[in-house]
Amino acid sequence: MTNKSFSEQICEVCRIEAKNKKILDVCCGSKMFHFDKKNPNVIFMDIRDFEDILCDGRKLEIHPDIIADFRNIPFNDNTFNLVIFDPPHLLKVGQNSWLCKKYGKLSETWPTDIKKGFDECMRVLKLNGTLIFKWSTREITLKKILDVIKTHPIIFHKNNNTFFLVFFKQAIR
Repeated sequence: MTNKSFSEQICEVCRIEAKNKKILDVCCGSKMFHFDKKNPNVIFMDIRDFEDILCDGRKLEIHPDIIADFRNIPFNDNTFNLVIFDPPHLLKVGQNSWLCKKYGKLSETWPTDIKKGFDECMRVLKLNGTLIFKWSTREITLKKILDVIKTHPIIFHKNNNTFFLVFFKQAIR
């Protein structure tokens, strides 16, 4: 029997898991972002763990290594060289729609949630590490997101309504 709290036990497991991993994807979903969905350098994290058949017959599988909320990432500060943040982008989507199942859904508290998630990603990122933040502007503009996170990327790329933003964590002067 241990005297450690549940959260202390979770953090210990996460430290062990992160020991040899360099990359954290905090909203991995079905790992669509990844070329190698079994990359041994990546910890795949998501708040969901389920399987479903989509309306077109395709099987959706969301099985992260760790089930956790991006607003409260269970890893120590300065753990990863690269963090990927691809949070839900949609507010106006049905709870049982394929879009919601595949991508998730934002709540009315999305500004606070996105800010907290961004700050958590930067917290677990090592000094001189890189954060890739993917955002679709179907419902919420990039300007609103940048106003919420209160920082600008070093570079970005736009593909239709989707932005890939790159942030670099450096020492505060």
